[in-house]
Amino acid sequence: MSRPGQDVIVAGAGLVGAATALGLARAGMRVAVIEPRRPAPWQADNPPDLRVFAISPASADLLTQLEIWPAVLAARAQPYHRMQVWDAAAPQDSVTFHGEHAGASALGHIVEQSVIQSLLWQALEREPGIRLHCPAQIVALHRQARGIEVELDNGEHLHARLLIGADGSASPLRERLGIATRGRDYGARGVVGYIQTAQSHENTAWQRFLPSGPLAVLPFTQGRSSIVWSLPENEAQRVLALDDDAFANELERAFAGRLGAMTPLSPRAGFPLRLKLAQRYAAERALLIGDAAHGVHPLAGQGVNLGFQDVAELLRLLPPAHAAGQDIGGDLLLSRYARRRRSETTLAAYAFDGIERLFGSDAVLPTLLRGPALGLVDRLPPLKRFFVRHASGRR
Repeated sequence: MSRPGQDVIVAGAGLVGAATALGLARAGMRVAVIEPRRPAPWQADNPPDLRVFAISPASADLLTQLEIWPAVLAARAQPYHRMQVWDAAAPQDSVTFHGEHAGASALGHIVEQSVIQSLLWQALEREPGIRLHCPAQIVALHRQARGIEVELDNGEHLHARLLIGADGSASPLRERLGIATRGRDYGARGVVGYIQTAQSHENTAWQRFLPSGPLAVLPFTQGRSSIVWSLPENEAQRVLALDDDAFANELERAFAGRLGAMTPLSPRAGFPLRLKLAQRYAAERALLIGDAAHGVHPLAGQGVNLGFQDVAELLRLLPPAHAAGQDIGGDLLLSRYARRRRSETTLAAYAFDGIERLFGSDAVLPTLLRGPALGLVDRLPPLKRFFVRHASGRR
């Protein structure tokens, strides 16, 4: 069984894939979306999703363009106006960033993954230019002179000018395209959960660097906070097995009591930390975006923001080319996208990796330099503005 040709096929309808499909369809393109699992609808009375993102102003701009952001704010989102970073080896030195450094009222918003996912999915289902294939997976693909054909596990065949892989870090499509990856496994996990702190979180994203890895305490709604605690694998497993009282005691010590007593409010979970970069972002009539192209350390919560910047670049390139009658799956256009995004995401990935190596080292010289380096950044407003504007995505 086959369907009439599409302009674009998007494999994967997570946050980045769904935003891509929605943006291209709103620009007048015919889009097919292939997704193995339908996400559960978000409910306000459900426990908060343990996975949260620090949505940058540029990502909020994209979601505004897609007419999603007002609904995100109305559902559940916590702005943060300040970020404070310090190193355990030099607590007297710290750097504090404010929203005005980014030319915005807030540095960003802490939002649950399920809130954005659910709202994007609802928009996909309403969009007339989108054909949803769910549950479905690609089992084969065939390149043709002017397009690409994919075969689904239900026997259906789809044809398009361009195939976009947004199917996550493990990306079956990336493997099917024969694109290798490079990077490293950090041998660590990010332990996540919700807590209540004795003192107000002050609408501030707090991050303390420890030799074992960074501990982030992120402001959330109703005075709660979300934690992301990066720990070596064995230590993460030990911490995950603690009862609430023992976990709270260890967390308070790791955070140096900055916000007073900490009370766990949720179960805890851990996810593996890896650096994984695709060696190519483009193949013949195919592109990789989001985690399929680049998986980074969760420092500063930039992973999803890098993915949304991929989407913004696609929306700058593809709709004008399509409107002008150009081949949107042609090598020239794909190489232009890949060159722009690979340069930026590789730089960001290795910058985060370098920070992790520097602040995770217990060698004498790095330990002596870390605190003064943070203090220097804090005393140089132009440097602070540079870092914050880069993280905001508005440059």
